Amino acid sequence: MAPAITTLAAEAPKLSAADTGFMLICSALVMLMTPGLAFFYGGMVRVKSTLNMLMMSFVSLGIVTLLWVVYGFSLSFGTDHGGLIGWENDFFGFGGIGKTDLWPGYGIPVTVFAVFQLMFAIITPALISGALADRVKFSAWSLLVALWATVVYFPVAHWVWGAGGWAFELGVIDFAGGTAVHINAGAAALGVILVIGRRVGFKKDPMRPHSLPLVMLGAGLLWFGWFGFNAGSWLGNGDGVGALMFLNTQIATAAAMLAWLAYEKIRHGAFTTLGAASGAVAGLVAITPSGGCVTPLGAIAVGAIAGLLCAMAVGLKYRFNYDDSLDVIGVHLVGGVAGSLLVGFFASGTGQSDAKGLFYGGGLDQLWKQCAAVFAVLAYSAITAAVLAFLIDRTMGMRVSEDEEVSGIDQAEHAETAYDFSGAGGGAVRTAAVPAPVVETAGSKAEDEAGDRAGNKAESKKVDA
Repeated sequence: MAPAITTLAAEAPKLSAADTGFMLICSALVMLMTPGLAFFYGGMVRVKSTLNMLMMSFVSLGIVTLLWVVYGFSLSFGTDHGGLIGWENDFFGFGGIGKTDLWPGYGIPVTVFAVFQLMFAIITPALISGALADRVKFSAWSLLVALWATVVYFPVAHWVWGAGGWAFELGVIDFAGGTAVHINAGAAALGVILVIGRRVGFKKDPMRPHSLPLVMLGAGLLWFGWFGFNAGSWLGNGDGVGALMFLNTQIATAAAMLAWLAYEKIRHGAFTTLGAASGAVAGLVAITPSGGCVTPLGAIAVGAIAGLLCAMAVGLKYRFNYDDSLDVIGVHLVGGVAGSLLVGFFASGTGQSDAKGLFYGGGLDQLWKQCAAVFAVLAYSAITAAVLAFLIDRTMGMRVSEDEEVSGIDQAEHAETAYDFSGAGGGAVRTAAVPAPVVETAGSKAEDEAGDRAGNKAESKKVDA
C-alpha cells in the first residue's frame, strides 16, 4: 500500500483525473470481491447454510461502511499516536474533508483514497466468516464484525500502512494486505473457532460443497476484483509499479492453482474444481503482500510455494481437531504468512523499493522485519478475536441451538431457504421424487427417514445437504 507522505506545498501534485478515475474503478473492483467471496463461501457450504453464508459477507458492507465514516478512517489513517493508532478530527464523519482535498503526495482526492481503503476494511472481517459456517447466530456475528473491525482491523491497518505506524516505520513490505488483511483475518478465525467449538457432526457427517459452480463463480469474481485490490494499492500509474503488481497477480495465481492441482493429483488421484478455485485464491493471497517487490519469475515461485503449502495446510484441521469450516486458516492465514515471509527471500530491489531479500544479496534484514509484522499481527488478532468471541458468547451467545444447526441455520436465522423446489414459496421443504438426483434442503436424519417413507430413497441419503 502506497504510504501517506508529507510534501512541501510547492511540490504538491495537482488533481489527476486519470489517477482518480483509475482509483474509483479499482474501488469498485474491490467492492465486487465481497459478493464474490459470498458466492465462493456460499457454494462451499451445505444447502441449509447457503443464505446465512451469503449474508455473513453482505452484512459487512453495511456495518463496516458506517463505522469507517464515523471513526474507522480516522483511526487507520489519521495522525499517528505512538505508532499504534491514528486520529484526525477532520476525518471524523468526513466532516472536514473537502471534495478537492488531495491525499498527501498523490493526485487523488482524500475521499477517493478513503473509499478505496473502505473496501479493504469491508472484506477483511467477511473473510473470517468462512471458518464459522453453519453454527453462529447472525446477530452475534454482526456484533463481532463491528467490535473486531474497531479494535483489531483499524489499528492494524494503521500499523502497516499509516504514516507513523510502527510496522510502516520499521520498513515492513505489505503491498496490499498480507498482514493487515489475510493474516489478520485468518488469525481471527482461529481465535474465534477455538472459543465456539466444532460443528455438530464434524469428522463424522459428510459436509460437502452443495454447488461447485457457485464456488467457481465466486473464485472468478475474486480473481477479477483482485486486480483492483492489488494494482490499485499503488494509488497511481506513474512509475510502472502498479503494472508490475497487476502482472505478478496473474502469474502467481496461475502458478498456485497448478501447484494445488498437482498436489491433489499426486495425493488424492484427481484434479478437483474445488482445488482449482482454492489454489487460485491461495495464489492471490500470497502475492498480495509481495507482488510489488518481486520479479515475474519470483511471482511464479511465490505462487507455487503458497499453492503447495496451503493445499497441505487445509488438512491440518482434522489432525488437530479444530473446525475451520471453509479453510480460512489453511488458505488465508497460511497463504498470508507465506507471501509475507517470502518477501524476505525474493524481494529484488527493483520494484516498489530498493529493499532486497536473501536471494538477491540483501541478507536477513528484510526477513526479520517481515517476521516481526507477521507474528505481531497474528498474535494480536487471534487473542483479541478470541476474547471478543468469549465475551459475546457469555452475554448473548455465539451459537444457534443444536436443533437449529441440524435442521438448517438459513431457516432458523433468516426464515428463508436458498432453493425452493416446491414452487410454493419459502420454508424448509423436501423435494418431490424426480428422475434426476435430488438435493434436499436439510440434512437431518429425521428428514431422511421421512423421505424414505415417501418413496424418495434413491438420492436423499447420498447428497449431503
